[in-house]
Amino acid sequence: MTYTKEILKALQNNIEKVIVGKSNAINLVLIALLGRGHVLIEDVPGVGKTTMVSSLAKSLDLSFKRIQFTPDVLPSDITGFSMYNIKTGEMDFHSGLIMSHIILADEINRTSPKTQSSLLEVMEEGQVTVDGKTYLLPKPFMVLATQNPVEYVGTFPLPEAQLDRFFLKVSIGYPNISEEISMLSRFQHKNPIVDLSPVAKAEDILELQKATSNIIVADEIKEYIAQIVYCTRNHEDIVLGVSPRGSIFLMRAAQGYALLQNRDYVIPDDVQKMVIPVLSHRLILKPESKLKDITPAHVLESIIDSIYIPVVKL
Repeated sequence: MTYTKEILKALQNNIEKVIVGKSNAINLVLIALLGRGHVLIEDVPGVGKTTMVSSLAKSLDLSFKRIQFTPDVLPSDITGFSMYNIKTGEMDFHSGLIMSHIILADEINRTSPKTQSSLLEVMEEGQVTVDGKTYLLPKPFMVLATQNPVEYVGTFPLPEAQLDRFFLKVSIGYPNISEEISMLSRFQHKNPIVDLSPVAKAEDILELQKATSNIIVADEIKEYIAQIVYCTRNHEDIVLGVSPRGSIFLMRAAQGYALLQNRDYVIPDDVQKMVIPVLSHRLILKPESKLKDITPAHVLESIIDSIYIPVVKL
C-alpha cells in the first residue's frame, strides 16, 4: 500500500505543477486510470481540458498520441489500414493513431458518427480489427476525450453506446481569483508542462490497476450499487437508465477512490462520491423533466437519499 500511495502522490503532484486548484478533477482522472477506464472531459473552452490530459501523459513514461477530431478524419486514420505490398505480394498493415498507451481524442464530437464508431471496439476490447485481423493495443491503454458543450455548430453528439464506454465524465470548471493569479504566475515565462518529467512507468500503472482490483468490496456494497443502478431504470424522470456496464464501472471507481484514501476496502461513502461522475452521462431524461430544469445529478442525488446506507461487515 505504501508503494502505491507514493506513485499516486507523485502523479498528483506532477500534474498539479500545471493544473492549479483542480485536485478533484485530477483525482477523477487518476481513478479512471486505476479502473482501466476512459474519461470524457466536458467543459467550456479554455479551462485546461487538453492541458490536463497532456500533463497526465507527460507524467507517465508511456507512448502518447493526440488525435484532433475534425469532420474529415476517417475511421482508417484511427484504426489503421492494410495496403498491398508490390515486393512481397502481401497486404501490409499500417497502424493508425490509436496504437498508443494514452490517447487524447481532442474535440471528439466534431467528427462524424462513422469515425466516432471506430473507437467502440478499442475502448471496450482493447483491440482493433482491420480486414478481419485483430491487433491488440498496448497495456495500459486509456482514451481521454474532450468536448465543448456550448459549441453546437459543426458537432455530432456522441451516441449512447459511445457515452456508455466512458468510465466517467469530468468537468474542470473556472478557477477562482487566487487560483487564476497562481496560474498567471506559472505561465508568465513559459508553459510549465515543458518541464514535466515522467514519474511512473507502464509497470507501475499495471501494478496500481492490479492493486485497485484487489480492493475488498463487501456483499453489502455490491447490493448498494445494484440498488442505485436499479432505481435509475425505474425512475419517473428517466427514459434510459444505467446499464450493467455502468454498475461495474461504479464498483471499480469506488475501489479506485478507496485506494486514493489509502484503504484496502470500499465503504458506502466511496460509492456515493463516485455516483455522479460515473453515472450522470449514462442517463437520458424525459423531455418534460428537462423543461423543469431537472438534471441527471439532481436525479442521482435523490436516488442516493432514498436508499438505505448499508452497514458493512468486514
